[in-house]
Amino acid sequence: MPEEFIRYLPDEQSTVILGGRLSSLHGLILLYGELGAGKTTLVRGFLRTLGYRGVVRSPTYTLIESYELSGRRVLHLDIYRLSNPDELDCLGIREQQSRDSTLLVEWPERARSALGIPDAEVFIHYNGVARKVLVRGLSKPAASIVKLLSDKK
Repeated sequence: MPEEFIRYLPDEQSTVILGGRLSSLHGLILLYGELGAGKTTLVRGFLRTLGYRGVVRSPTYTLIESYELSGRRVLHLDIYRLSNPDELDCLGIREQQSRDSTLLVEWPERARSALGIPDAEVFIHYNGVARKVLVRGLSKPAASIVKLLSDKK
């Protein structure tokens, strides 16, 4: 059974903090939310916690950014511009993934059938000025991490 929790994030900094708390997740993590909802901000917190200090931009035009951090590879994808899920193969995603890698995908609904089974899903929704975030751990390891996070309140 998936494990999930909901958080209300009043500002950008709280989104960065949540991203950092999610940095122990591995595997395929799907990030859902409309334009400007905070997906890339969440990824920034994820990467900062792993030691990355550079600028984190949405890979809207590059489609993929790769980071080697803390002994693991983190791939950040923005597939909003894909017109066909088969285009993922052209990016060489499968070749770049390994057991130690994490794949954070913005706009996964654009190629859901080609991505595979996710370990976790993050849904970010506008809630006035704040954001409402639902995190769902789907794999056994991700569900354990999400449960620990939800227990911390």
